[in-house]
Amino acid sequence: MKSHPYHLVNPSAWPILSSFAALFTCFGAVLFMHDYHIGKILLPSSFALILLFMFLWWKDVVKEAQKDKAHTLEVKTGLKIGMSLFIISEIMFFFAFFFSFFHVSIFPVDILDGEWPVKAGIWPPEGIKTINAWDVPFMNTLILLLSGTTVTWAHFSLLANKQKDLVRALGYTIMLGALFTAFQIYEYVHALHHNFGFKNSVYGANFYMATGFHGFHVIVGTIFLTVCYFRARKGHFNEKHHLGFEFAAWYWHFVDAVWLFLFTVVYIWRV
Repeated sequence: MKSHPYHLVNPSAWPILSSFAALFTCFGAVLFMHDYHIGKILLPSSFALILLFMFLWWKDVVKEAQKDKAHTLEVKTGLKIGMSLFIISEIMFFFAFFFSFFHVSIFPVDILDGEWPVKAGIWPPEGIKTINAWDVPFMNTLILLLSGTTVTWAHFSLLANKQKDLVRALGYTIMLGALFTAFQIYEYVHALHHNFGFKNSVYGANFYMATGFHGFHVIVGTIFLTVCYFRARKGHFNEKHHLGFEFAAWYWHFVDAVWLFLFTVVYIWRV
């Protein structure tokens, strides 16, 4: 019998294996960017290993919650603190992109030794045809705002023990997330067709880095919610035990909030 309410994790190989997979992914990325053939093999294979180890690791965490009943109140508190710190680190991640965007837009001068010259007082740079904020970006804003309401509907359905409504609302949220990604791909293809690319200017670099990484977060959030969808269909969640879904909802609301800042600054204001 345990004399404490905490969960001592069983010995696991996933942390060390994930660390090595991440290390080789880094090596592969560097080799790939320097046009070494081995990088084209090492990068995708190492990244695939990361995904595999993540799946197996999280599968063990689900088992700890469902079968071992190891997630006591104290354990849940610790996990919530961990997820909160993760989201804060993600906020700082996007803060770096916003800082870069504001820096080059408020002080548009020659930078990077003349690689991307920007005349003082002119922003966006001359020759850049910016994307109309009230076209696809506005549609994506409405989609994400609607997805925020459906994930909230799912949360309240769970608290009311309405399992069918929970599954239905999660399904709608996943479809909206996939629709956002499809529209963003269309937007990128359209922009590249009009010669607005990553390498054209500092504006393009900041635009694609900020919106692209946000798009990646939308994909991650959609996968997160998809896992919750299948877990909900198996009855893993109830009104008292639903930490996995709660974290997915937190993450999705974070994605929504970041997009509102991106839409306001990058698309409408543009500084």
